[in-house]
Amino acid sequence: MDDCPRCQSTLERLSLGDAKTVACNRCGYADVPVEHQAERPEPESWREAISRFYDR
Repeated sequence: MDDCPRCQSTLERLSLGDAKTVACNRCGYADVPVEHQAERPEPESWREAISRFYDR
């Protein structure tokens, strides 16, 4: 098995269905790709929020 890139302990191979990854029980490292940039909607103005409230 491979060594953890963070703490150099042995990585454990995990799988669920077709998904497979490696993880470290010692430091919590998991080789799972993540998206760090969220798409945030444009915040509404107070005027728009109050209008929406009164429209309901």
